[in-house]
Amino acid sequence: MTTSLQQRTLAGKTMVMSGGSRGIGLAIALRAATDGANIVLIAKTAKPHPRLTGTVHTAAEAIRKAGGNALPWVGDVRSDESIAAAVQAGAEMFGGIDICVNNASVLDLSPTARLTSKAYDLMQDVNVRGTFMLSRACLPHLKRAPDPHILTLSPPLNLSNRWLGAHPGYMLAKFGMTLATLGLAAEFADDGIAANCLWPRTLIATDAVANILGGDESIRRSRRPEIMADAAYAILTGGGRTGQTLVDESVLRGMGQTDFDQYAVSGEPPDTDLFLD
Repeated sequence: MTTSLQQRTLAGKTMVMSGGSRGIGLAIALRAATDGANIVLIAKTAKPHPRLTGTVHTAAEAIRKAGGNALPWVGDVRSDESIAAAVQAGAEMFGGIDICVNNASVLDLSPTARLTSKAYDLMQDVNVRGTFMLSRACLPHLKRAPDPHILTLSPPLNLSNRWLGAHPGYMLAKFGMTLATLGLAAEFADDGIAANCLWPRTLIATDAVANILGGDESIRRSRRPEIMADAAYAILTGGGRTGQTLVDESVLRGMGQTDFDQYAVSGEPPDTDLFLD
């Protein structure tokens, strides 16, 4: 039987996360930090940006205030050298790595004819290659961890024409993240490394939604990032799952949670997120 969220802990665990300066990634990091987890953030935003909230340094400060330890690493998930250096530094500082969270992602919903080759390559490099390479860099440490986990923020593989044809460039990048994670789950099952994907049932109030998916109106029809943080926490502390594509609301409902109004940004019903029917 599944125990309650309050009975579990990530105390002393070390999480390596791509991105995490803001939004869902930061919410997941803060939830882990309340247990006293160690968080290694690999992010590019070192200085304030006019359209983005926070930096890797403000995120690290928030993690420490929440009760965790933080190693902010200004780096690019597209760089193998940057990934390797951050992972090694985190392992040395905290004595190992228990969790890899593939959070960094680029969003571009341009239709095929208008999607530039530069934007296509950026999504493939950050979303797919970044997920694969960061996970791979963490593998030697995960193999030595007592309860290792890879968690990727990517959607279920929905092959309906609606989603195959909506924005193929972005679809390829996000489904690539999912396939990479499912592949790792299968390849390293005998090593005891769990690997799962998590996706929101609804829009989540992030800078991406504000800047790309409809602005304030879409924000009002979103849920707060804390719902993804609670679902991620449940997955990372629950055990028994691997090779699954999970949805935040379903994860929490499976634990007996029924109050989702607490995550609402406003009184308006939240919109369903991409790739979910």
